[in-house]
Amino acid sequence: MRHVSVMSFTATIGLMAIFAVDLVDMLFISMLGNEALAAAVGYAGTLLFFTTSIAIGFSIAAGALVAKSLGSHDVQSAREFASSVLLTGLIGSAVIVVAVLFYKEALLDLLGATGETKALASTFLTIVVPSMPVMVTAMVASAVLRAHGDAKRAMLATLCAGVVNAVLDPLFIFGFGWGFEGAAIASVCSRIALLIAALWPAIRVYNGFVPLHFKGLKRDFSAVTGIAAPAVLANVATPIGAAIVTREMAKFGTDAIAGMALIGRITPVAFAVVFALSGAVGPIIGQNHGAGLEHRVRGTFTASLKFALIYTLFAALLLYLFRDAIASVFNASGDSLMLLLLFCGPLALSYFFNSVIFVGNAAFNNLGHPFYSTLINWGKNTIGTLPFVMVGASYWGASGVLIGQAMGSIIFAIIALLLSVKVMSTGQCPPPKNDFKKHELPHTLHSRNH
Repeated sequence: MRHVSVMSFTATIGLMAIFAVDLVDMLFISMLGNEALAAAVGYAGTLLFFTTSIAIGFSIAAGALVAKSLGSHDVQSAREFASSVLLTGLIGSAVIVVAVLFYKEALLDLLGATGETKALASTFLTIVVPSMPVMVTAMVASAVLRAHGDAKRAMLATLCAGVVNAVLDPLFIFGFGWGFEGAAIASVCSRIALLIAALWPAIRVYNGFVPLHFKGLKRDFSAVTGIAAPAVLANVATPIGAAIVTREMAKFGTDAIAGMALIGRITPVAFAVVFALSGAVGPIIGQNHGAGLEHRVRGTFTASLKFALIYTLFAALLLYLFRDAIASVFNASGDSLMLLLLFCGPLALSYFFNSVIFVGNAAFNNLGHPFYSTLINWGKNTIGTLPFVMVGASYWGASGVLIGQAMGSIIFAIIALLLSVKVMSTGQCPPPKNDFKKHELPHTLHSRNH
């Protein structure tokens, strides 16, 4: 529990900075007095979520491979895996950038965007999407830091990015008079800051990479894609589910989309600890798995679920108590207000089930069963989303869309939990290669320094 708490809370500080700035972004944009701007952020955010999810997939692969290698005392393999994942991510992200920019109009049509809202969303995407390779590099570097047990520097990197965004947002939006485009430019600058703050210590402190080389990629291709491919596929499923929800919500008008966009900014701020937990628990499981300490793997999993439950109850209570103040600050009205109050009520409690899925995926990715995370995520975001939101919308309108989405999450959380128990009880790893003492691992989770 101590490792889970320390890794999660230190990661949360940095994530909270980024998520809070995203929320302030929405506040600034709402001050511009055009409801279409908030809706455009919602549409663009769905597609940017897709690109970010791919970056997260590569970071998961880096974290799993590096952590397991460090747990097995193979530092050179850890460096080589980190570089191979990074090179694969850069190639993949370059292809994604070209594809999204070429098809962005068609993708926005698919989401249900029209008129001025569609044009604004397209502009936002044109500015932000080309920075995807920067985001991939930054997230892989952050994963390397966490795999070495350095939660502090990983936290400082994301905190730095959040501060840059917070400073540049009002300057670009209001000071320079760039408005909506200023928010997009500030986001790009924030990604560059994250890259510098994460990559520098990963290289200088831990020598975490070897020079990028296609020979190394060819050598490690099987191991990298064995985790990266299902991890990317698993993470891509989430924006697919978000797109389904967005399209269904679009039937209820711009006001409903704006409300959903606002909830999309509040959710990661309120549940930043849970988002951090999913990334923090992976290296703990990975190192103990690599060292053959299966009882600690199971203990980490159980502690993570307890941690998530306690935090979810706390966050849901705060949202409920401050629901009217939140609605007032963002001038929510109509369907936007209705959806916001629903989220700040009973629906916030359902986020625990998302936590179960997050922790389960971390276990799958680090215990040699990444396909399970792909299966769970795609199941949740397709058959666990589409029929539920359609039925919910038919009975309860815009509110039913969110209710249906929550119901699907509960079902797949139960499936993820059962699969996780199965993996941990039957998927034992080989015994450690040699005996070791804690002081022999100066840069791992066993170190008293971290």
